Amino acid sequence: MATTPTQLDRTKIAELTAREAQRLNDATRGSERTYAQARVHLAGGVASSYQLRDPWPIYMERGSGPKVWDVDGNEYWDFHNGFGSMVQGHAHPAIGAAVQARYSSGTHFAAPTSDAIVVGDELARRWGLPKWRYTNSGSEATMDAIRIARGHTGRDTVMKIFGSYHGHHDAVMISIGVAYDAIGDRDDLASLPYGAGIPQAIVDMTVAVPFNDAGAMERRIERMKSEGRLPACVIMEPAMMNLGVVLPEPGYLEEVREITRRNGIVLIFDEVKTGLCIAAGGATERFGVTADLVTLAKALGGGFPVGAIGGTEEVMACVEDGSVVQVGTYNGNPLCMAAARANLEQVMTPDAYATLDRLNERILEGCTTVIEQHQLPGYAVGVGSKGCVTFSPSRITDYETFKANQDVDLCELAWLFNMNRGIFMTPGREEEWTLSVTHTDEAVDAYVACFEEMAFELTR
Repeated sequence: MATTPTQLDRTKIAELTAREAQRLNDATRGSERTYAQARVHLAGGVASSYQLRDPWPIYMERGSGPKVWDVDGNEYWDFHNGFGSMVQGHAHPAIGAAVQARYSSGTHFAAPTSDAIVVGDELARRWGLPKWRYTNSGSEATMDAIRIARGHTGRDTVMKIFGSYHGHHDAVMISIGVAYDAIGDRDDLASLPYGAGIPQAIVDMTVAVPFNDAGAMERRIERMKSEGRLPACVIMEPAMMNLGVVLPEPGYLEEVREITRRNGIVLIFDEVKTGLCIAAGGATERFGVTADLVTLAKALGGGFPVGAIGGTEEVMACVEDGSVVQVGTYNGNPLCMAAARANLEQVMTPDAYATLDRLNERILEGCTTVIEQHQLPGYAVGVGSKGCVTFSPSRITDYETFKANQDVDLCELAWLFNMNRGIFMTPGREEEWTLSVTHTDEAVDAYVACFEEMAFELTR
């Protein structure tokens, strides 16, 4: 991080943003026309609220390897990768061959198949957790994991990290996207619904604590114990809090593991967004801490909707004895399992992780050099295939420091700069890049060159 960051001209940021927004709008008139058609029957013109953008979303047409093309024919290096789902790259031939072979043998039975067994065996080997079940998304995985924890403990309350997103079910749509002045005291953080439609009774059963502060977690647990409502579980993102990238402080995960174990609280590692993106065995491998339950999705399916829950014999016993009913018509769908098996056996190999680590080191070094040369307020941070430039004058360690410090206007400008120079990125300051195994030095250098161009314009 630069020791004497440049004081950026806010007027210049606004002018550049207006220029780049107009350039993107001019280049995506096909998306504008598609948006008009989509709005007739799709609510808001999109399939998910996270796909919205003003004045219109960018509609994609195809992808191959590390690149995607929108409906206007604009070509991009894909650093978005489906919110981290496509770490394999688009249309990977090994996954395509497996799915094609499976298709000709039947696509759905609502009955177990042999591929599901192989995938479970491999996940157990990688994560060191012996029992697994499948879902169709990360939201379903975290929803079912919380139900399993409640069934195992006989308790109702959920503890989560303030500001972390764990899917779109009610129990975890709490204390996300909260304004800075509504966060609350560090030892008594607010429980607030993320949008309408979440019952207050559900809100009251979810308690949030700050990331990277095991002491605050322990104090809140002790207070809840005295109130007779010890949590059933703590659900958290272990490898990084997805506010850009916020890494766990040394020793933090170990402290959380000790606190939850001592209090008989189920520890759930939500690795939906990290998991296979950061190591063969996710955070368990990367940081050496094993949870009671782990949830996976996104990159597991190689572009297919696959989620999974892994757990210890003790915690998953309530599923095996039938006291917790974990069901889903499409759980373990044959096409999805064929894709996941090929992904695990042929794509996300040791060589793949060596490639991702090397490329991420290259992009982080390149961005750090740009930051230092132009004395920008910020720093580059990453793990595995994930990374970002955090536009903050000080290091971010949790949601409170994130909301207080990161530069919203600069994040918007960076996204526009990327899109206009052939770098497809996730919008919003909460997001980060995801590399794929098909990315190359050329792709990484294109990203750094775009960042260099923006830095030059900001500081000249």
